[in-house]
Amino acid sequence: MSAAETRQFQTEVRQLLDLMIHSLYSNKEIFLRELISNASDANDKIRFEALANDALYEGDSELKIRIEFDKEARTVTVRDNGIGMSRDEVIANIGTIAKSGTKEFFQSLTGDQAKDAHLIGQFGVGFYSAFIVADKVTLETRRAGEAKGVRWESAGDGEYTLEEIERAEHGAAVTLHLREGEDDFLDHWRLSSIVRKFSDHVTWPIEMLKPETPKFGEEEESEATKDAETVPEWEKVNSASAIWTRSKSELSDEEYKEFYKHVAHDFEDPLSWTHARLEGRVEYSVLLYIPKKAPFDLWDRDRKHGVKLYVRRVFIMETTEELFPRYMRFVRGVVDSADLQLNVSREILQQSPTVDAIKKGAVSKVFSHLEELAKNEPEKYAEFWKAFGSVLKEGVIEDFANKERIAKLCRFASTHTGESEQTVSLADYVERMKESQKKIYYITGETHTACLASPHLEIFRKKGIEVLLLSDRVDEWLSTHLNEFDGKPLQSITKGELDLSELEGEESEAEKEAEKQAEEAIKPVAEKLKGALGESVKEVRVSHRLVDSPACLVSEEFDMSASMERLLKEAGQDVSEAKRILEINPTHPLIKRLESEGDESRFADLSHVLFDQALLSEGGQLKDPASFVKRLNGLLTDMAS
Repeated sequence: MSAAETRQFQTEVRQLLDLMIHSLYSNKEIFLRELISNASDANDKIRFEALANDALYEGDSELKIRIEFDKEARTVTVRDNGIGMSRDEVIANIGTIAKSGTKEFFQSLTGDQAKDAHLIGQFGVGFYSAFIVADKVTLETRRAGEAKGVRWESAGDGEYTLEEIERAEHGAAVTLHLREGEDDFLDHWRLSSIVRKFSDHVTWPIEMLKPETPKFGEEEESEATKDAETVPEWEKVNSASAIWTRSKSELSDEEYKEFYKHVAHDFEDPLSWTHARLEGRVEYSVLLYIPKKAPFDLWDRDRKHGVKLYVRRVFIMETTEELFPRYMRFVRGVVDSADLQLNVSREILQQSPTVDAIKKGAVSKVFSHLEELAKNEPEKYAEFWKAFGSVLKEGVIEDFANKERIAKLCRFASTHTGESEQTVSLADYVERMKESQKKIYYITGETHTACLASPHLEIFRKKGIEVLLLSDRVDEWLSTHLNEFDGKPLQSITKGELDLSELEGEESEAEKEAEKQAEEAIKPVAEKLKGALGESVKEVRVSHRLVDSPACLVSEEFDMSASMERLLKEAGQDVSEAKRILEINPTHPLIKRLESEGDESRFADLSHVLFDQALLSEGGQLKDPASFVKRLNGLLTDMAS
């Protein structure tokens, strides 16, 4: 045994321990569920690794979790005979908050204990919940296959000790030295009731010593057994049944919710779930959940966690991509197959026709569930969309086979609602289309407010035509892949010539003639503007979109949009800037002023200010802000004199 080494906690862990010690959780008994979940994961891992190396069991293949308490020492111990941890793994997993999004965690804290308590499970820091009830925690562990074990100990005061130990059993034992006032956890009935409440579904047996049985080594009163060691009698206190193998009619909502908290490491109830046993060419069961809130790492597209894969109730791996496309990375739960081999590997998963069939069926099950929510529980679906809609939209881009199905599930903001909430489906839009309208119109922008304020909307507002307002970042890519819906092409109102000829019947012949004459009269000004702006614009032409604004910038139909250019540049891409078309409103006073302006220098200044204003109105950035200010100040000075 080596001398104990004292080490300092990572700074963020100190903050976390301080939160724990000051009772972040309103429900203290949660600590037991977290420690049992960790023990269950350790058993799952050795079961998987032992498929390739049976020697890891070291003759102890009967995996279990045991809970002990000692009233005199005032300790509670949770032990398992799972995979265990090496010294380096202890430092990585206990001494730091490994892979847990520490920065995001602390940014999410509000100071409200009730709200902050829900964050712990999302950030993978459940082990530290032990400090809610303990003023010292001792962890003894040995990784299966290694010779030496390690003891970790901390009082939650900013440092911990590590020392090498001799340990016969592989696995881990976490001992909690209880704080004053926490003695109610030194009771068999109390601990076993917590197990049944939170961890009854854990697939490994959770055992406790029978109350009437003396602890190992304790002497009996009778002379016959005096000086003899009694064999402890353990009893299973959980049902240890794989919940997904049971019939839906046997399960209560509470059982479903508690299993979700175990499998997803979340402290909040799920938004919804779907449970099915699918038979046919391939036989498998699914129990899949939709969380209420987005996890902190939702935008990490390479995250490998989310859905646990079992083969005949034997845990194989935690995975998402092999069973679900990346745009469904919000799904949590279990898939259990009866048709895969126990020695399945990630490589085999990627090449297996059986897995392809399971993936297709599981994905379809998620779609069906979302479709049912959208139809029968619109408020709950709106909650889902607010949390995960931007992720699901990625499927339009990535999954051609299911593009139409995803499009039906998509929700958008529009000029019909005028709100920031994305509540409009494409089916809603089509149902409201004017009788002679042939296209679905949309605009993309960096924010909802910018979309609503765009001058490109003016003619559509005048004619009462609904326009979808796409302001999610993913919408720029979505709009390039979603070309039509229900036989109606989607058309950006910021690209190409605007043709509303199918709706022109609403205007009188006199109005049409007046517009035509105004266009002809303004053409010389458009040509002069092009000369003044030079290479800044591709073309200057009369606009059919503007009602109140003097000008706007338009892209060619197949050019990249301005907002897409900005997104790619922000991502470090080398993007060649496409020249835009400046459209002018022939009836606007500023354009009339240009028409009568005889001073060439002032005309040039007005032309550049007009262009810069059009650029700013769509959220663009000026290449030379100083020149814009100088020209504007000059024009204002002229007006004042």
